[in-house]
Parts: sequence; C-alpha cells; structure tokens
Amino acid sequence: MDKTTCCVVGGGPAGAMVGLLLARAGVEVVVLEKHADFIRDFRGDTVHPSTVRLIDELGLGAEFARLPRSELTRMCLYAGDRMVVAADLTRIPGRYRHIAMVAQWDFLDLLTSAAAEEPTFDLRMRATVTDVTTESGTVNGVRYRDADGVEHTLAADLVIACDGRDSVARESAGLRQRMEEVPMDMWFLRIPKSPDDVDGGAVQARFTSGNSAVALDRGDYYQTGYIIEKGGDAALRAAHEVSWLRERVGELFGWPAEHLAAIQTWDDVKLLEVTAGMLERWYVPGLLCIGDAAHTMSPVGGVGVNLAVQDAVAAARILAQPLLDGTVRTADLEKVQRRRMLPASFTQRSQRGEHDMLIAPALRGDLDTAPLPLRIVDALPPLAGLTAYLGGMGIRPEHAPDFARRAPATTS
Repeated sequence: MDKTTCCVVGGGPAGAMVGLLLARAGVEVVVLEKHADFIRDFRGDTVHPSTVRLIDELGLGAEFARLPRSELTRMCLYAGDRMVVAADLTRIPGRYRHIAMVAQWDFLDLLTSAAAEEPTFDLRMRATVTDVTTESGTVNGVRYRDADGVEHTLAADLVIACDGRDSVARESAGLRQRMEEVPMDMWFLRIPKSPDDVDGGAVQARFTSGNSAVALDRGDYYQTGYIIEKGGDAALRAAHEVSWLRERVGELFGWPAEHLAAIQTWDDVKLLEVTAGMLERWYVPGLLCIGDAAHTMSPVGGVGVNLAVQDAVAAARILAQPLLDGTVRTADLEKVQRRRMLPASFTQRSQRGEHDMLIAPALRGDLDTAPLPLRIVDALPPLAGLTAYLGGMGIRPEHAPDFARRAPATTS
C-alpha cells in the first residue's frame, strides 16, 4: 500500500498552496487532482492584494507578473438611483493596491510548478478520490481511482480536504456543512470589450429593480455575472430566447449590439448554482477541511479563492512541524480552525449583508434607491479605502511562513 505523510485532496488554490508550503517545509505530500489539467472556464480568477503579497513572499512575484492579466483597482456600484465607488484599492496602504485578474489555471500551474521543484512533492492528476479510510475512528488515508479506473489506497498521517463545495473527502468523513439560504444563482458570460472602453480597471456592478449584473474587466472582454432568482435557471431558459438576455445586459451596461452578439445561444450562458455554508467543526481525527470544503462562499466580492489560500497558509504554518515530527494531533487541527474561523465568518456575514441589502431587493423589483451604507460611502470617499482593505486584504491576512519564503529570482 502506498503511503505519504500528508495527502491533499483537490488541486485547486487551497490544495496547490498547502502542497507547495508543506513541501518547502520538507513534508512528504501528495496532491490528488481528479482532472487531467487545471483548465476550467469561469473559475475564481480574482487574486486579491493579500494573495499578491503572499506570492511575492514566496519568491514567485516575477513569474506571477508575467502571467496574462488585467488589474482592477475600483468597484463602481450602481444601485437604485446613483453610482458609488464602493471600494477603491488605490487607497490601501502599502505596495499591493489592485486585484489581479489571472486565469486560475495559470495561477495553479505557477504554484504546482514551484512545488514540483521540491523533492517531497507529488502531484497526481486524474486521481479521483472516492472515499477516506479509517482505523479506530481516525482517518488514515484515502481511496482513489487513477486515469485507467484502477483503484488505489493511499495511507497518510493527515488528509487535508481541499476539494471544494462538493467535497467527497468531507462527506466521506461524516462532516456536513450548515447551509444558508441565498437569494440568487448567477449566469456567467463573456462580452468582448471595446479598445477605447473608459471603464477599464474597474468592477462594474449594476443593481436595478429586476435586472442586475456584475462585470469584471479581463483585458479584452468582460467576465459578466448576471444575477437570477435562486432556482430560476430552467424556467427562464424555457420562457425566453437568448435575445432577451442580450437586451437586458445591454440595458445595464450600454454595450454595443455587435459585442452583445457574443451571446449567440443559451449554450454561451453558464450557470453557477450559488450556495453558502459552514462546517461547525472543520476536522475529525486525521482529516482537516479548508477552503470551500470548510466554508462555501457566495461569489459576492470574489473572495473565495483568497480565503482558501489564506486557510492553506495557516494550515501549513501550524501543521508543518507536527507532520515532520509525526506528532500531528486533533488539537493541531483545531488550531487551524480557530485561526481561520473569524475571517470566514466575517466574510460570510458581509456577503449576507449584501444579499439582504442589494441582491434580494433587486430580484424582488423594489430597489428604488441606494441603501444607506452605500450613500454613506458615497458621501465620505475615504470609506471606500476601508471597504477595499476589508475586501482586498481581509481580516487576519496571512504571511508566508519563514520556511517557505524564497528570495526573488535574479537574472544575470
């Protein structure tokens, strides 16, 4: 039977980051990723300032800067009857004053390529975890299928579940999230951008009664999330031609018809079923959940990737030495949750507030004026720096552990 010190289930942002950090500490780590590559459309591509800073601390800043990207510095939010700069990242103190819009597959390739330089790192693609294994009530490994459908068992001192909102490892360990009601789902679509577009560098969010969407500047196109009532996808597609959606998006953003024509059929419109939930306990003996496996986030603010990365940093810092010593205990897993519960809870509370303040009234058709908090931000522009800091850096942002830091690469 195959054996490792730490098995990471899922090669997304949390899994790739915790794998890299633990490998840099000298921990033997295997990351199991069910897909053949990292290429998936409409994945979380927002890399917030806290994560940009972390990448620099890991010595990967130059490589990250070379990735295709756009940079967002403001969130311009139209609600009811006025436009508000709801967050202004140029007001954040320090060097990191933007959100980098980087394709998630490029980000993951960067992390896993750096991890592959460590002799204790092993990434296995097309490895689909089907179950966890236990002994005397303690998780001690996983079962997985390889690309040929062959079943394997991998024993591990610790399993870290990073396999997202539908985590197989979490469910197999008997952990269940407490789910919250959310008012919406989202349709994702791409709209080509005009070269002379003056709104570059901004998130454009428009909330009007019965018609709302958010557009993120991706350089040559807008990644657009159109908000629909929870569970309304099938009925809306059945009731309308796709031209109905083109018209509604055009009303919101004023984009020209030739650009909106990119939405040719309903096949161009991808559904995100929005969920939000939290585990009361992120662990059982031998297994820890982080990222969406522990706390599924709404897409509001695009913070899910960054919370997952921050969880990974905290987990690596707390667990590296116990893993090296062979002494990892359930109390160590509890320390990770205690460290990361406040940021996750704060973020979900903030998202719930935006659901209640903006999204639900817009979907009901009774958003006639900008909510009071937005009017206050509009009247006091420095507050847009505070909202940017809370969204971009977050509560309790994590720094790279000393054992994982590297000097930036130099060129001769």
